[in-house]
Amino acid sequence: QSEKSMANNHHEYEEVHLTDDDDAEDIELVSGGGGGRQRRAAPPLSSSGGGGGSTTKWIVILFLIVLVGVYKLGMEEGKAEVQHEGFDGGINDNYSEVDVKQTQHEDDDNKDVQEEQIIKHPETTTTTTTTVPPKPPMKFTMDHLTTMRTECNNLINTLNNYYYGEDKAIAMLMNSHIAPWDFNEVELDHVESTDESTFVNQYPPRKLRAIKLVNTMLRALVSDSQRTFLMGGIGSSVMAGHDNCHYDAYESQMERLFSPIWQAADMEFTFQNAGEGGGCGDSFENQVWCVKQNISPDVDVVHYEWTYFEHGGAYDWHESLLRWIQMLPKQPPLHIFNTGRNIKNDRDVQLTDYYARYGFNAFYMRTGFENGGYDYEKEKTEKEIDRFAWGHVGDGYHNTTRYGELEEDDLRKTSLGVVMRNWHPGPMGFQLTSDSFTYVYTHAILKALDIIEKEVNDGKDPREKWDASTRPIFMKGDLPEPMYCDPMYCVVDEPPGCLNYELPTFGQWGPRVEDPDDDLNPYLGEVQKWNVWHKDNDLWYMVGKQDTSLFKKRDDAEMCRHLDACGGISASKAEDGMVVFRLPKMEVGLVVVCGCCGKDVGQNMFMDNENLEISFNTVPLNKTTFDVWPNKKCVRLLKKFPTSGRESETPTGHHYLALKLLENQVGADIRISHVFTI
Repeated sequence: QSEKSMANNHHEYEEVHLTDDDDAEDIELVSGGGGGRQRRAAPPLSSSGGGGGSTTKWIVILFLIVLVGVYKLGMEEGKAEVQHEGFDGGINDNYSEVDVKQTQHEDDDNKDVQEEQIIKHPETTTTTTTTVPPKPPMKFTMDHLTTMRTECNNLINTLNNYYYGEDKAIAMLMNSHIAPWDFNEVELDHVESTDESTFVNQYPPRKLRAIKLVNTMLRALVSDSQRTFLMGGIGSSVMAGHDNCHYDAYESQMERLFSPIWQAADMEFTFQNAGEGGGCGDSFENQVWCVKQNISPDVDVVHYEWTYFEHGGAYDWHESLLRWIQMLPKQPPLHIFNTGRNIKNDRDVQLTDYYARYGFNAFYMRTGFENGGYDYEKEKTEKEIDRFAWGHVGDGYHNTTRYGELEEDDLRKTSLGVVMRNWHPGPMGFQLTSDSFTYVYTHAILKALDIIEKEVNDGKDPREKWDASTRPIFMKGDLPEPMYCDPMYCVVDEPPGCLNYELPTFGQWGPRVEDPDDDLNPYLGEVQKWNVWHKDNDLWYMVGKQDTSLFKKRDDAEMCRHLDACGGISASKAEDGMVVFRLPKMEVGLVVVCGCCGKDVGQNMFMDNENLEISFNTVPLNKTTFDVWPNKKCVRLLKKFPTSGRESETPTGHHYLALKLLENQVGADIRISHVFTI
């Protein structure tokens, strides 16, 4: 009877009469107040009367008390079971209780204090299970893993065969970096920790570097929100691929070579080529500040190249760039591309080991060729053949690229065999570069696949360790003390903000031109008519004479077009008024402006130009405090925040930089190519 009552929400207890023949007394269960039920006591027992009847009465009373106790115990056990089930299934029910209250019972003749038990039954007695939806299956399936592993092995076998065996391929493609890559010793327990302190002092730099790259691949594969593996490169005309078709630049070759592996996982691979030609006057000193705008801040790996500008002295900028990109969402490794030999510059070697935990390394193209064993010096001495002379065809191992071997046009096939166009690599040089990075990254993916497979086979969800949401967030204090870069600018919580008018850019600007009609514009109502411009390059811009001649006759000429172009925001007349930049959140207060186009325009355009007024937060700045920095096309307006005066105040919550042309400009226009801050 009690089980039926628990299973029915609206069941009413029937009256139950338990009678004694001698005393004819009864006990009823009737509806109680407030939706509960109560047991109404019988009149007080007589002190006299038949003993048998009295015994029967006491038996009945004891039976009811035991029944209530058993009922309560059963409900408590049931409650405990339901609570336990609720951990997994989200069960949530109301439970029965027994309350004992002391009540006053009055009648006309006397007053007795009775103990009354009030049994509260559940409003709902049907068990209702609220199921929490299970976590959806990981998008990266075991079928993906199998197919991706097959693609990885196919690619590695292709390159091993192309470079005459695994040993030579490793020498040319993995050992051509300033610190050779080695993934053989990377195991699950090496990459599963999110706390650097647990392993950074236990493993050598070689292993730490490999761990970081494997971790990068793991997170890209198991994060359901990521459907593209994204790389970005900043650099000079070498990065841009000048004197070749854009199709032959190493980034383009790498997209074609590496994409099938990612497609096997129903993902895409994209390489953003933000290389810029030297005609705009840029160098690594001003370009690194714009990494967050030149390429997407969501990159998985960053590439950098400024071979012919560095002269072995860019280690402090390498360090700044590496530290800044660790503040990006995916904390990408930094990999440098150098066209020359690995001369093992002491400071670069030190940085490579010091920042191994962040995956830092550098590839040297000439060393890659030489590691294959071909005796270039002997051939040059005995046969006067210089494989690295401008326009030479064939690298000593092959006479054209792999895709050149499929080319039906003999002139195009020959062109694709050029190692060095001039100081710019040709397709053969770029092929080795693409092969090296792809070979390294593919080995890292294979290791990641092994780890994912082991986790799944052990009944674990890899997302619990390597989903993007589990990646620790770096703050400036989490990185080691800098070795060479200026701590004022390289020990920060956010990368620099940049507004770069040159093309291409793939990321987010920092400063921006304020709307002249915006209510927050401190110069609201004043003339603000500076013009944005970009150089209109034609299809054959920086393609190179040989390929231009070839592709003018072909229908696929568009693949030769380069992406880069100079640009800026300009004024030439006083009637153009001013340009007002709303600056982003800054930590230090550094403000730099760069001009276009030329390598040394900063002094004349900004510092010595009496027609140009430069203000910060509406206060004209004293130009004697400016300096040409970090290169000759740029001027540092503020080294850090002003600490006093109106220029230190921000009534609207924003900092503003304004440049105003006071008179008509004589000679070259004022052309701003970059504004960057930190």
